[in-house]
Amino acid sequence: MIKHISSLQNPAVKRLLQLQEKSRVRKKEKGFIIEGIREIELAIAGGYRLTEVYFNEQLMSEKEVGAFVSAPDVLLISLSTEVYQKVAYRAGTEGIIAFAEAQHNKLEDLLLPKNPLILVAEAPEKPGNIGALLRTADAAAVDAVIIANPRTDLYNPNIIRSSVGCVFTTQIATATTSEVISFLQSQDIHIHSAILQDAVAYDVIDYKTSSAIVVGTEATGLTEAWRSVGKNIKIPMRGKIDSMNVSVAAGILIFEARRQRG
Repeated sequence: MIKHISSLQNPAVKRLLQLQEKSRVRKKEKGFIIEGIREIELAIAGGYRLTEVYFNEQLMSEKEVGAFVSAPDVLLISLSTEVYQKVAYRAGTEGIIAFAEAQHNKLEDLLLPKNPLILVAEAPEKPGNIGALLRTADAAAVDAVIIANPRTDLYNPNIIRSSVGCVFTTQIATATTSEVISFLQSQDIHIHSAILQDAVAYDVIDYKTSSAIVVGTEATGLTEAWRSVGKNIKIPMRGKIDSMNVSVAAGILIFEARRQRG
């Protein structure tokens, strides 16, 4: 059976809004909201389990939803146009929102091939930057993205939106900086940190062996912990400033590694 919600006062409406806006609610429920056909398809392909699907029949019919979400145990809930417009957070929405169970995102859960290529980002805060990093990682087909000292909930709707669903297409783990360094060293993965001091040009490094490219924030860069655990690399700057957007820098470094690997 399909439930129907037409009142803005329904407790489910408040819950959906809180799941979008509050990290503590997402952590408590161990799940998050996904909006949009492409994003939901990528989540399903990435092994995420959907438990609830909300849709507006003016935008997506019951038959289309049934074909799109085939798992028999998913709860389908129809929303009136007024309610849907209240809970939708994207412009040009497609009429479908899902609740998915969060994954653990632990370092020990990463399945790495021989000679992996990994992107590490330390303390990224802006959802737009995190989304752009994940899009870069997907485009270069890196084997994993690790976020050290995370400051933002990975399942923030703005990260899902800005990553255009790439949060679901690449293995992701989160941990403290010390845990990440210990993990990389235990796996014999060479660490290449984007640090200006005592650094060599990024394109003289051999990335064909197991490699982790590490980037920090534009404001403060990487913490001291990274300075002596591997090789420091830099992108030669020709202008008046000595930094660039973290996702741009990561793209340059990752695609040099990918170029070397063929």
